[in-house]
Amino acid sequence: MLLTKLRALWNPDQFQGWGRTNQYFEGWYFKLVSADEQHAMAFIPGISMGENGDSHAFIQVMDGKACKAEYHRFDSAEFRPSKHGFEVFVGNNFFSSEKIVLDLPGISGEIHFKNNTPWPKMLGAPGIMGWYSFVPFMECNHGIVSLHHQLEGALHLSTNPPILPAEALVKAGNNPPITNFTRRSQSEGGPPITFSGGKGYIEKDWGSSFPRAYVWMQSNHFDSNDRASMMASAAYIPWLGSHFIGFISGMWLEDKLFKFATYTGARKFLKIKEDSVELVFKNPKTELRILANQAAGTTLVTPLSGEMKGKIQESLQATLRVELLENGQRIFEGTGRNAGLEVAGKVEILQ
Repeated sequence: MLLTKLRALWNPDQFQGWGRTNQYFEGWYFKLVSADEQHAMAFIPGISMGENGDSHAFIQVMDGKACKAEYHRFDSAEFRPSKHGFEVFVGNNFFSSEKIVLDLPGISGEIHFKNNTPWPKMLGAPGIMGWYSFVPFMECNHGIVSLHHQLEGALHLSTNPPILPAEALVKAGNNPPITNFTRRSQSEGGPPITFSGGKGYIEKDWGSSFPRAYVWMQSNHFDSNDRASMMASAAYIPWLGSHFIGFISGMWLEDKLFKFATYTGARKFLKIKEDSVELVFKNPKTELRILANQAAGTTLVTPLSGEMKGKIQESLQATLRVELLENGQRIFEGTGRNAGLEVAGKVEILQ
């Protein structure tokens, strides 16, 4: 078990919860946008372990264009992660950095990922959290599996009703009935939705709870450059009886990654209005300016002490106006479409 934990520590993409039995969650976030941008979906597989030992696996499905979400609950025994890399089965569904295979009520299919862009590893910094990866007692840890990649494949949607809307799960509590799934023929669904030629993004979180307040945003659909991707987050982080406001951001531009984070010594400026979020990061030589405009979204379920009983609103229709400066010169300017945006909790404490 110790060797498995050490291997996982240096490979944050893969499952980190070996040996955990309560007050723990772990989940991955797969964002898929079709080439014609008419379909934007997110799939979130994971595991939930409550305070009393009650646990279950899950897959959340978000349709960003229709502003709908579904929560599919599985017995915890159906969550089967690999000890040797990022490969996870949830029932008949499979998730990795190379592909996803879906067999859910109302949706099935297979999507492959090509030309992945992982967050680079460095000595003492195995992932986006830098040396914070080794800090114990963190409430929530974050990882980037791929900032940008191409999609190949299709999904089949049927007219079957969802297992449980995410909003209903929050109202019902953490113990709706577990459903046993059986594989269905693709012919039962409607016409396939092709994602070939589209773009994808993959990240993950693990720990005990989502932060009590945070903002998060992401896009890799910029009008001025097809090889650009940006992710940014700022959050309230409790630690050892105190707290701090932590932040991380990565701007990937034509194979070069510009990092802005608490551990890089960057400075943060945040201003939140009713319909927009202004976020600025400054390193000694680089500066990232973001203006996020909010758009329609839907409810997703989030962890609290390991149990999936919280909720947030996420949009996949937001826009991000982004500028990147190096040595005072603007090297990138563009508007990101199909942007993920979450503004959660008492965000006034972040400013």
